[in-house]
Amino acid sequence: MALKIRLTKVGSVHQPIYRVVVAEARSRRDGAAVENVGTYSPRLKGNPAKLDLARIDYWLSKGAKATDTVNAMIKKARRTTEVQGETASSPASA
Repeated sequence: MALKIRLTKVGSVHQPIYRVVVAEARSRRDGAAVENVGTYSPRLKGNPAKLDLARIDYWLSKGAKATDTVNAMIKKARRTTEVQGETASSPASA
């Protein structure tokens, strides 16, 4: 059973909203998913992707392959959590 981490569209016309899902590689784009691991709203400003990186890491360790688009989203999410972690852990200067 080959798994992919990919986007599935749930929004309407001109209002795109996507779920980041783990699904069977041979299933159709909006078909049944094994697990929902995040959302992506391209029309939002700031950080449009909300991903559960722990679950994504779990599925990647089990052999799931992320699509190119989702892979880019994962990298960006990791960078933003790194930056937020550094600012939260740095001591505040008075």
